[in-house]
Amino acid sequence: MACHLGDSVGFLEEALSGRTTDFDDFEIDHPSVHLKGATLNGAKLLHAILSSHLPLDLVIIMLGTNDLKTRFNRSPQQIARAVVGLARLVDECRGGVNTVYPSPVPLLAPPPLGTGFHNPEEWAGGTKKSLVLGSALRDTAAAAGLPFIDAGEFISTEGIDGVHLTPEAQQKLGEAVGNKVRILLQETDGRQAAVGCGSGHLAPCEYREWLP
Repeated sequence: MACHLGDSVGFLEEALSGRTTDFDDFEIDHPSVHLKGATLNGAKLLHAILSSHLPLDLVIIMLGTNDLKTRFNRSPQQIARAVVGLARLVDECRGGVNTVYPSPVPLLAPPPLGTGFHNPEEWAGGTKKSLVLGSALRDTAAAAGLPFIDAGEFISTEGIDGVHLTPEAQQKLGEAVGNKVRILLQETDGRQAAVGCGSGHLAPCEYREWLP
């Protein structure tokens, strides 16, 4: 995405494997106790992530894949509402440290899960739910008045573990989302943008054609 947007936009990525929308995950197979629980809860850390990159003009959120794990027992509609809840948290941060968010928070639906899971039991039932997550998030975003992008329209999940994307898919997605970001920044006369992308990450970008 950064390459596609060019030098006029600075892009910062916030990624964390296993990140959920608003769940503490104590069962994830991470080696350190410090990498479990609330550390993976996007809702609990979003304020700190945003404040570390202020000022920002745009935040794109792409989360929900890890919420499909069997142990969370969550429906696509519940996941979609949790993602919109993160957008509300972003809105609550505006105005701090001379920062405003002049545009809505676009929501990016992850593509459906693939195959070949390393731990199939962890994702049992998740594939079926993932097939309707995009439409659930589309409806919820529309009800909240938020822009929406469905990654499943551009790419599929073909990584070796059924969850992650191939480099080729990442490139296609970056181009598609980059086109949307460019339009949003032009419409809002944006200066800096935080772009939160990926089933486990948040990525900010800054628009460098500043006004005084």
